[in-house]
Amino acid sequence: MQSTEDEILKRPLILDIKGNSLDDGPGIRSVIFFKGCPLSCVWCHNPESKSANAEISFDPKECIGCDTCAKACGRAALSRDNPLYIDRQRCSLCFDCVDVCPSGALSRVGREMSIDEIVSKVSMDKPFFDTSGGGVTLSGGEPTLFMGFVSLLLESLKANGISTLIETCGQFDFEKFMDALYPNLEAIYYDIKLFDGDAHERYCGASNARILENLARLCPVARAGGKILLPRIPLIPGITDTVENISGIAGFLRSLGVNKAALMAYNPLWHEKCAKIGARDPLGTDRLMSSWPAQERMVRCKKILSREGIES
Repeated sequence: MQSTEDEILKRPLILDIKGNSLDDGPGIRSVIFFKGCPLSCVWCHNPESKSANAEISFDPKECIGCDTCAKACGRAALSRDNPLYIDRQRCSLCFDCVDVCPSGALSRVGREMSIDEIVSKVSMDKPFFDTSGGGVTLSGGEPTLFMGFVSLLLESLKANGISTLIETCGQFDFEKFMDALYPNLEAIYYDIKLFDGDAHERYCGASNARILENLARLCPVARAGGKILLPRIPLIPGITDTVENISGIAGFLRSLGVNKAALMAYNPLWHEKCAKIGARDPLGTDRLMSSWPAQERMVRCKKILSREGIES
């Protein structure tokens, strides 16, 4: 792909690069988490990835109460009288408080990294990739927000003999994706959250029309090219794990000739992440959303997919 200068300059912020992952594709993997997403799912397991901008996280469990950070803040944005400690309206994101925090209770969320820096970091794990059949997974947030940067990153990873996989919400420009990213990907993990369009807008903040259309267009291309394309369904209690929703998705996948999908179990620990970045938690008082779901919900969803001939 010939990336324009503007696309290359649109360098994303990286949330984290986590090695030794066994849950984000085959083998042992390093996962690169990008900051920024076109959706705004109310249950987002990585709420710190929604905004493409840098943020400050405060973890009260790590705070030692020295108030060094408050003394360093020139805008008086830190106060023990504030339940969330940081007044996000006052905060200018100068990160002076982060720089002086001795315990790590305050941390910067999102950092710029060059392609060379990223490749250098993940390349340290290449022996594990080669031994286990693993590689690098691009996750988020949503990596496809940064087509130019990610295209060059994938090219560099491929040049270094590293297998690549992307996890995507599917909300992208199809032609740009096929031109910029698809040629250098070995696998695509494609999330389908809600089949009903109105429900998708209500819970995810955007229409799912492009997401469903892109999957329908990708399926025959990936099948012909022998690339892995795995639809994934996050099971959110009472929202995405309903009989109606799973049945709708199952029927859609069957119509595309899909015979395998992944069901992703719900993890309630995201609520704590919202508090750390001062984000609104619309489901914080919902008891169903604050506990680990019963295994019966997963079993029910598996049976629905199985009836449509879809392995999960």
